[in-house]
Amino acid sequence: MDGCRAETDGLPAALLARADLPTAYKRDERSRTCGNVDRPTAGHAHVILVLRALGLGDLLTAVPALRALRAARPRDRLVLAAPGWLRPVVDLADCVDELHATPMAGALRWNAAPPSIAVNLHGAGPASIADLLATGPQQLITYRHADFPLVPGPPWPTDVHETSRWCMLLESAGIPADPTRLDLDPPPGTSSTRAHIVVHPGGSSPARQWPATRFATVIANLREWGYPIMVTGSANDAALAQFVAERAGLPRHAAVAGELTLGQLATTIASAALVVSGDTGVGHLATAFGTPSVLVFGPNPPEWWGPPSHRQRHTALWAGHASDPHAAEPDRGLLMINAAEVAAAADRQLAAWNCEARV
Repeated sequence: MDGCRAETDGLPAALLARADLPTAYKRDERSRTCGNVDRPTAGHAHVILVLRALGLGDLLTAVPALRALRAARPRDRLVLAAPGWLRPVVDLADCVDELHATPMAGALRWNAAPPSIAVNLHGAGPASIADLLATGPQQLITYRHADFPLVPGPPWPTDVHETSRWCMLLESAGIPADPTRLDLDPPPGTSSTRAHIVVHPGGSSPARQWPATRFATVIANLREWGYPIMVTGSANDAALAQFVAERAGLPRHAAVAGELTLGQLATTIASAALVVSGDTGVGHLATAFGTPSVLVFGPNPPEWWGPPSHRQRHTALWAGHASDPHAAEPDRGLLMINAAEVAAAADRQLAAWNCEARV
């Protein structure tokens, strides 16, 4: 799981020393739990610093936890340490006061006064804990790690959905959190007419990369529905998108990888009749906007990273084989899902939502 990735690069040596902790964390054994967060003093604004220095899908799975913090501390200033390029989607979540540009764990630079509360929504590794301890918070809410035995926190939960994981952390600190609060309002100016299909063939690692030729086969089937089809991706996916578009018989301009800003991509997803992708941030955007989707999962199961199972607009296909999501080769289970299965699922989604999409 992404939350278990190594967090060792760039760690200050002093913070790795188990005894070298801020005084606030050198407590007796009776106090080594994640206690309830007190309400702020009337008229006095506190800062809550939240670390989630990861990608688009990671941000979207943390939205319910961010909203829970906002609801629990409405007068506090909520600062999110995350990559700066995520700002358009952070703004759509409408629960964060400030985005503190932080590209990764180990790169948090905090020059302001110590936050009242620091919240580790980044992961279970030592780098994220060290980053937040270095800010000198009055309280740190985090899952525990063996490198910091004096820092309180619950044990890292396994086999849970990423969204639930962070809501569970807040619940352990006495902050109610609802993992179903995933939805985003469409960007301003989004068309209410769902007039195109989006296919996103890229993946964040080779292990999650469903074959390009299979995406092309699915697109060839989708062309029969008569919708314009856009093949999206990052700038690094430009050659991949062009290959898929050409292989599927689409015009060259249908491949728009690297041509859209994140804000434009969000608008494109929010106004689509259907999104077809792997386990990527684009899939999470489709879930957040309620855009019908077909998502090809592997090696992570959708029970960990997919859309809620009760939402019928989203179909997650998985072969039941879990493995390393950061491996250098496509997951064996991912390759067990063929193009005919994905095309059939896409047809079912379009048939179910076609009347709405054409309005």
